[in-house]
Amino acid sequence: MADSNSQRLMRAMSLLSAILLLATGAIHLYLVFTGTGGILGVMFILNGIAGIVLAIAMVTLRGRLLQLATVLGLLFLIATVLALLLALTIGLFGITETWENPFVIPTLVIESIGIVVLGVTTAVAFRTTLASQPTA
Repeated sequence: MADSNSQRLMRAMSLLSAILLLATGAIHLYLVFTGTGGILGVMFILNGIAGIVLAIAMVTLRGRLLQLATVLGLLFLIATVLALLLALTIGLFGITETWENPFVIPTLVIESIGIVVLGVTTAVAFRTTLASQPTA
């Protein structure tokens, strides 16, 4: 029974994580399609692709590969938030951002929630995998 509950919790957390990763990727791709170009546009395309790939991994992988996907998703969101914060404060690769951009606050909120959710998902993934291993 506990194993069934753990699996359901893992599926729910994986799905929620995937949605947040997709949202992060979608925001960045939207910004590219609405005019962000240059090096920032290239970075946003890569960010969008990474968000989509990680979201797919969250709902398709199991076991140790899912653990890896959760860790990578968490690191991805942390790096994305840090990059935005650097762009807002001291600049990043010569790019500066302002709080007046209408996507800054929603992006920070979604990615910050994503960090918390992916942190929990990572913990659940490791706990679920350890609990399912046979004991000697």
